[in-house]
Amino acid sequence: MDHIVEVRNLRKDFGDTTAVKDISFSVKRGEIFGLLGPNGAGKTTTIHMMLGLTRPSQGHIKIFGQDLEQHRVEILERCNFASAYVYLPWNLKVWENLYIFAEIYGVNKPKERIEYLLDLFEITKLKGHITGTLSAGEQTRLNLCKAFLNEPEVLLLDEPTASLDPDLADKVRKILRQLQKEKSITVINTSHNMLDVTELCDRIVFVHNGELIAEGKADELMERFGGASLEEVFITIARGGHLEGATK
Repeated sequence: MDHIVEVRNLRKDFGDTTAVKDISFSVKRGEIFGLLGPNGAGKTTTIHMMLGLTRPSQGHIKIFGQDLEQHRVEILERCNFASAYVYLPWNLKVWENLYIFAEIYGVNKPKERIEYLLDLFEITKLKGHITGTLSAGEQTRLNLCKAFLNEPEVLLLDEPTASLDPDLADKVRKILRQLQKEKSITVINTSHNMLDVTELCDRIVFVHNGELIAEGKADELMERFGGASLEEVFITIARGGHLEGATK
């Protein structure tokens, strides 16, 4: 199976507001795929539909060749998700949170797996801390530990380096690439950090006002749209929703 994730004609309406308008894309096995766009573009709604948290108004999502709506449980057993804006239960200790999720996912040798990930993301010293006392950057790394517990085949990431200083962000990008290559994980990554996107993503789509408006590799998009950097392309899209002088 070449394409692990297939999204076809996806649409989501909230009353009179359409958050996602007829989006289609596919993601290959082992690819890191960037889903980019300004705030309100429809990225989070798309991710929520891919997690089965929100039902599409129309369209279809297939993961591992199976329809998500019909096979959500077995599909999500092989996936995971991390967001800088979704917190684990604050009243539990770090290791308790990870152990509970390890049990949910049926992780083999959970204690060893937890120790490995805490060490990898350099937060071993925090394992006995109450989760709610962690800084935003520590929460980000804890969520990434949770996301890799079950060695997912498909991983959805929302701002994976949010709140991290440049040194830690660089380390996290290297860790993500290392883990992704070791298991050929398929990753869908949303980020406003263009360094994350440039260093991590093999291919990118830009979404604006719920519509997919551009697709390609970072260097291809910069060349196609005459941007000196991916950030310049992003800003142009965010401000106007189109790119002047774009060559089709």
